Amino acid sequence: MQDARTDDTFPKAAARIVPEPEEPASRPLAPARRKRRTGWGRLLTAALGGLATLAIGLAIDGLIRDLFARNDWLGWTGLALAGLAAFALAALALREIFGLMRLKRIDSIRTRLAAAADADDARAARPVLNELTALYESRPETAQGRAAMREHMREIIDGRDLVILTERTLLAPLDAQARRLVADAAKRVSVVTAISPRALIDLAYVAIENMRTIRRISDLYGGRPGTIGFLRLARNVLGHLAVTGGMAAGDSLVQQVLGHGLAARLSARLGEGVINGLLTARIGAAAIDVCRPAPFIGTKPPRMTDFMGS
Repeated sequence: MQDARTDDTFPKAAARIVPEPEEPASRPLAPARRKRRTGWGRLLTAALGGLATLAIGLAIDGLIRDLFARNDWLGWTGLALAGLAAFALAALALREIFGLMRLKRIDSIRTRLAAAADADDARAARPVLNELTALYESRPETAQGRAAMREHMREIIDGRDLVILTERTLLAPLDAQARRLVADAAKRVSVVTAISPRALIDLAYVAIENMRTIRRISDLYGGRPGTIGFLRLARNVLGHLAVTGGMAAGDSLVQQVLGHGLAARLSARLGEGVINGLLTARIGAAAIDVCRPAPFIGTKPPRMTDFMGS
């Protein structure tokens, strides 16, 4: 007998190749969080504002006490005037809050419409378009566009086509009015700065006319900002102008240079008026982009060539 079994007794097992466990893929390192800086400037502003408020309150309280010490009717008159001032201040605060809310609403509508158009999502576009239609419910110039939107809302399937239809029907009359506002403002600035005798008058009038144009365009599209809202809107317009100014200058640089050169040959003041008018038109075009509650998808945004003829 054989004490040991030969290798042929058992079948040879098939060789198995066991792959080595793969090392986990290295994950991209998350960007290091920036340390939040202490807002010392905001803290200083809040502290000084609180102190100023307390000082004004104590001054009014002392004034009313002195008025009561002199005569009762003087005290009651001062108290009534203080109450009236407090009521007016509360009304102004509410107006500013509502103005900021309207601007935020328009920004939200524009952002959601752009996202729905990019994704071609009709389900996401329909509620936003209903909100936009409700925004212009009381505007008679949009009555035909609102009726067309209600008819075609259920027929059109693609979200991008819905946004384009909104541009061409609901916003078309508002866009036409906005372009006329910008063109008229550019004309006024060109004429006034061409005939004004002082450069300081030119600067003041250009600044006032540009601010008035931004506010009118915002009111036209439903923004109606207050003082704080207008300052925020003007900052957004200037930021948008800084970002898109180079591209806007590229398509009409030749016309601007030729127009200014011809005007400068006729008169130096006329050349300055043309440049100021072009600046106003550029700011107005940026204001339309910022204040419009829908992105430019199916229609072309305003360009300098649209205002060069006037």
